[in-house]
Parts: sequence; C-alpha cells; structure tokens
Amino acid sequence: MSILEVKNLSHGFGDRAIFENVSFRLLKGEHIGLVGANGEGKSTFMSIVTGKLQPDEGKVEWSKYVTAGYLDQHAVLEKGMTVRDVLRTAFDELFKTEERINKIYMSMAEEGADVDALMEEVGELQDRLETRDFYTLDAKIDEVARALGVMDFGMDTDVTDLSGGQRTKILLAKLLLEKPDILLLDEPTNYLDAEHIAWLKRYLQEYENAFVLISHDIPFLNDVINIVYHVENQDLVRYAGDYDNFQSVYAMKKAQLEAAYERQQKEIADLQDFVNRNKARVATRNMAMSRQKKLDKMEIIELQAEKPKPEFHFKESRTPGRFIFQTKDLVIGYDSPLTKSPLNLTFERNQKVAIVGANGIGKTTLLKSLLGIIQPLEGEVETGDFIDLGYFEQEAEGSRQTPLEAVWDAFPALNQAEVRAALAKCGLTSKHIESQIQVLSGGEQAKVRFCLLMNRENNVLVLDEPTNHLDVDAKDELKRALQAFKGSVLMVCHEPEFYEGWTDVWDFNELVK
Repeated sequence: MSILEVKNLSHGFGDRAIFENVSFRLLKGEHIGLVGANGEGKSTFMSIVTGKLQPDEGKVEWSKYVTAGYLDQHAVLEKGMTVRDVLRTAFDELFKTEERINKIYMSMAEEGADVDALMEEVGELQDRLETRDFYTLDAKIDEVARALGVMDFGMDTDVTDLSGGQRTKILLAKLLLEKPDILLLDEPTNYLDAEHIAWLKRYLQEYENAFVLISHDIPFLNDVINIVYHVENQDLVRYAGDYDNFQSVYAMKKAQLEAAYERQQKEIADLQDFVNRNKARVATRNMAMSRQKKLDKMEIIELQAEKPKPEFHFKESRTPGRFIFQTKDLVIGYDSPLTKSPLNLTFERNQKVAIVGANGIGKTTLLKSLLGIIQPLEGEVETGDFIDLGYFEQEAEGSRQTPLEAVWDAFPALNQAEVRAALAKCGLTSKHIESQIQVLSGGEQAKVRFCLLMNRENNVLVLDEPTNHLDVDAKDELKRALQAFKGSVLMVCHEPEFYEGWTDVWDFNELVK
C-alpha cells in the first residue's frame, strides 16, 4: 500500500532548478535512504512532502489517516518550556482525551444527563488511554530520554538554554515517542555521539513503520535502510538494497552509459563523414541523404556534466612555539561547572587531536574556553607564541550575502576571478556562488566557511563538528587535507571513521570525571 505518492514534481529557486518532473512512492514498511551530493535538493524534497514548501508543479498525496513525523535540522523551541514539557507534547492527543474524560464525569452530575451513554464513551476513551500506555508516560519518556542522552542535560532545563545539538536530540526523542506511521529524518546523527547513534540504529532496524532518512553517515545508512533514492541532476532514481549496493549498481549504469555514448559518438562521426564526402556526388547522393535522415532521427545520448569535487588545501603559516594551549586547573561552564574536577591539558605543536564524548557535556564549551570566546569559571588557559589560529564553528547564521560577496569582503585583495576559483575549489557551482548563503544547504554553507578558512594562513586549526552536513566526497577530501596539514588540529567530532588512525583521541567523558 502506498503511504505517500509524489507525482510530476518540479521545483526551483530563482533560475536554479532543483527538481524536474520527479515522481516518488513510499510503501508501507520501506526504510528509505535519500542520498546525493550537497545542494541536490534532499532537504528541499523533505520540506515539500511535509507541506512546509509548495512545489512549483506537481502533486503530493498522503494516504488517509497517516501520521508523519519530521525531524527538521532547524526547528525552533519556545522559551519557558522544560525538556520534559517538550517531550510530553508528543502525547498531546492523549492529554486531550484525559481532559474529555474529566469533562464527561462533570457532565454526569447535570440534570437529565444520559449516564449510560456517557459511561460508554468514558469506557472507549479509557481503553484508548490504556492501549497507548498513558499511565506510564513518564517512564516511557525517561526511557527514550536516557537512551538518547537527553537526561544528561536535565529534564527541568529550559530548552532555549541548550545548544543546537541538545535541542535536536530533544526533537528526535519527541518524534520517536510519537511513533508516527512514517518518520522523516534529516541528518539525525549530526549531533549524536557514538553510543546514541548505536541506540538509534537499533531502533530504526526494528522500526515497523516506514521512514525516509537523509544522512551522509554511510555506515549508519547501510545498517538501517533497504531502499535508496538517489537525488542527482534534478531527478530521483530508485535502487533496491543498501547504500553499498546502490553504489555498485550506479557505477555499473554510469559505465554502461559512457560506453554507449562512446559508441554513438563514433557512429555519428562515421555517418557525418560519409554524408560530407558523398552528398555532392550524384551517384552517392541518395545514400548520403539516407544516412543524414538516420542522423536526424537519432536520439542523442548525453552525459551529465561531472559535479565539481571539492579540493581542500589549508595554507600554512610560520612554525609556532612548542605549546599551543596549556590549561591550569581549568573549570568550564556557564552558570555551573561542567567538569567534576579541574582540567589540566596540554596541546602541542603539530599534534592532531579529536575530542569525543557524549553530546551536551561541554566539548564545544571547552573549545570556546580555550579560544577565549567564553571565560572559564576557574583556572586559566595559557596560549603559546606565534599562533595563527583558524576556527570552524559548528553552526553559523545564514547570511543574505552571496558566497562571492562574503569571500570578497574577507579578502578584498583578490579579484573576482580568484574569488570564484577559490569557491569552485570547495565544490560550489556558479549558481551556488551567486545565491544568498541563507538559501544554500547545510553542506554548501559549510563549504563557504571552509573556503574562508582555507584562504588564511594558519598553523592551528580548531574545528567544531566539521563533518556535519558534508557529503561523502567532501568528507573524504577534508580528511585528506587535515592529514596533509603540517600544523596542529584540534577538533570535536562524532564520526570514528573520520578521525580514527590519524589523531590522538581525548575522551571528554574521561576528562570531566
């Protein structure tokens, strides 16, 4: 049975087409991975099927009585709500049912009330509450909150006091508690550490209903999906199996198309040559005309232009002193300490370190304390000599500037051609370069920020979750560039396949004990 059907969808932003006459079907129990390079339209597709965005053309049809839950990358939570308040909103319908039961009991006392009919309604509503485990809701909330690490930052905390990653965790927990008929997940692992990713993986593997998942985390995708929809060149193509299977089939289809293209180009050249040599001679004119007709009727095979693959190269400045950062009895936090004991850390020249650990326990706070962006509660940070530091923030506000304007403002000595070349090296096309940064995808925005970072000379790079939103090609290239960088690298990262084998690992869970 089809849960969701998209017919003849076309959409674009300005003169930039995202989809052209695309169709899509979601069947009951399908676990779909929506994959493709940054900026191909994955998040746009999600926004269209959820009704947040109206397509230029086409229809989106949901089956009757189907409930859909959407994990948005950029959802907003209201001030004054605690973590538990937000999670309890997953059961708003059940609370309304309880409210209805109480009203019915009140109305039984009224003169002329049909008590039997009212009792029958109460019984039906009561059954609904019991089948949905209404009277053990808080236990269910605590179970999911614990599994996703939400409890670590307190159930009574105001949600607006939390980091972007913590808020995303709360929204994910709320979504899983709702148990909709279809889950729509946009990069759910971006803010989860390894332990919680493992829990979510098990949850999705056992999930009875359908889901559509956008993720650049390939090991995670492989473990949970059974269908791939590939977004490329304004089209959506379906592949059965996991991501590895999709890659092998895609590579085979691409090779077959290229071979067919080469054969056709040779045939066209031979036919054209014959026509050119024989069309003027009376004896062979008819044969030449016949071949010309064949040429005219031929359906030309076109190869799609290769998407620019990013090339990252971090410029290096002079050699710094031996020590980059040294902390003495450092206590980090905002209102209260995030560490049980003071931190005494040493980060040296040419060292490459990945800080790992549970989300929300203070990894970003540690980076900002080391950089002097926020003041520690106690202790001090000694910074070494001759340090040229480049900082990549986890999230940045979308700007109304275009990437061209942003990079040009930062480096006025460059001419326009040099700015465009720098952005193109990061994997951005002309249309991306001329669009406002705020309308670009998360991955494209990250590439703009990397461009700004790469065009300065640094001997220390501090990176906060640099792999978030990046597609597979960009991730691989970033890993290569950081390994090649001769300076020091200090980064927060939750993807072991990215940092293992070339960095020292600081487990923050151990540091804060």
